[in-house]
Amino acid sequence: MIKTIATAPIDGQKPGTSGLRKKVPVFQAPHYVANFVQSIFDSLEGFKGETLVVGGDGRYFNREAIQIVLRMAAANGFGRIVVGQGGILSTPAASNLIRALKAFGGIVLSASHNPGGPDGDFGIKYNIGNGGPAPEKITDAVFARTKTIDRYLTLDTPDLDLDAVGTTSLGGATVEIVDPVTAYAALMEKLFDFAAIRTLFASGFTMRFDAMSAVTGPYATEILERRLGAAPGTVLNGTPLPDFGGHHPDPNLVHAKHLLDLAFSKDAPDLCAASDGDGDRNLVIGRGQFVTPSDSLALLAANAHLAPGYARGIAGIARSMPTSGAADRVAEKLGVTCYETPTGWKFFGNLLDAGLATICGEESAGTGSDHVREKDGLWAVLLWLNILAARRESVRDIVRQHWATYGRNYYSRHDYEEVASEGANAMMADLRKALPTLPGRRFGDLVVAAADDFAYHDPVDGSDSKAQGIRVLFEGGSRIVFRLSGTGTAGATVRIYIERFEPDPAKHDRDPQDALADLITIAGDISGLARHTGRTAPTVIT
Repeated sequence: MIKTIATAPIDGQKPGTSGLRKKVPVFQAPHYVANFVQSIFDSLEGFKGETLVVGGDGRYFNREAIQIVLRMAAANGFGRIVVGQGGILSTPAASNLIRALKAFGGIVLSASHNPGGPDGDFGIKYNIGNGGPAPEKITDAVFARTKTIDRYLTLDTPDLDLDAVGTTSLGGATVEIVDPVTAYAALMEKLFDFAAIRTLFASGFTMRFDAMSAVTGPYATEILERRLGAAPGTVLNGTPLPDFGGHHPDPNLVHAKHLLDLAFSKDAPDLCAASDGDGDRNLVIGRGQFVTPSDSLALLAANAHLAPGYARGIAGIARSMPTSGAADRVAEKLGVTCYETPTGWKFFGNLLDAGLATICGEESAGTGSDHVREKDGLWAVLLWLNILAARRESVRDIVRQHWATYGRNYYSRHDYEEVASEGANAMMADLRKALPTLPGRRFGDLVVAAADDFAYHDPVDGSDSKAQGIRVLFEGGSRIVFRLSGTGTAGATVRIYIERFEPDPAKHDRDPQDALADLITIAGDISGLARHTGRTAPTVIT
């Protein structure tokens, strides 16, 4: 029987581009999950009898939240609910399942790369029928509804067994528990030359993939070790754990430093890689060669034709504004457009749906293609493996040849996490005021060519997005970008992106932080970072 539960709005429920993220105890508060989920359903139309995909990254509170979602989805009129076994679905696998089943949409329970556990982070987001994140018109409607909600619909039924694959009834709906890996692995087999990659591993190629005790463990074990023949033990930390084993599931050079150390050791495998909490980010390090996410995007785009799924070439490339310009020069050589968008995968979705772009990427280690509508960490690693199998060269050699052809973009992101919001906002406000004074200013050998607050006009739907980040562009291709990130759950994260273009191969062997030292100093001077935030050193450098 459907139950109508009286409730009241709860403050602080505004979803961002990655959904709603809060600390676990916030979600555990009475009615909190139900309020937000009902606000999603109240903001949608035409889903009666339709299919909803549900799954998450296995973090703490995942199973409990899924039981709430299932009862509410059935009570609100969905006819079919498809759930990953054990409540598990990586974000790209959820996107693929939504598309493959022609589902109305999906609810993904994840806080991506944020820490898990009882005192960690949790998140909920809604994906639309194309498999991608909900656009702003939906997230805005959800937020508006959270402020007025007074009731939610649910069922008074026992919990379902999420571990038993099969079909059961829930109210008037059918619930299907499916293996979370099967459909995704089948898609990967269509895109990549698995026979060539199996031959690569059989030749003695070695690899370590760290799933970081997060969602990609089952996917990587099935694909890398079982289907591609990588040695047992290739996948590290392959069992998803509610607290990610105490790890911080963000595959950057701080939280995955052990892979960097391994890749530069005398016993280094040919490839080290990792993915994050929900499976949408990636880290790639060859023997003695770290590949920055921006370079990885450019390299994957330049070599995508070596994989069967992209053998006909690519329609275009899309990169987020803070991502380096390395992909721009690849697009120019290929004769396709490189679209510069605001940060957020939803901006890529329109381009992918319209057939304007094939490969997309963000500097925050997110890369993907038109196979789904989310970034996809394991996909990026598999494309690298396909390239390595086809070219039979090392990661280092492939990267160095790319730089020799296109030039090197020295690039780094400095994150200042959990900064007081007031200081971070004041810093950005002062930067915006200073924009007209910056062009023509000289800082040593560097001269500011232009400065702006990045705005984007969507070529597909005609929408405009303003105030997406401060850009300071220097003559010769160097630049500094300032942004506030919305992926944390406490305070603000100030992100400063520093980039220097170096066309001369004789100067491609500098340490990136040394090559960027003068720009790093300029960034601090222009922004007044220390004065506004009290910080003199970044929390994370990538």
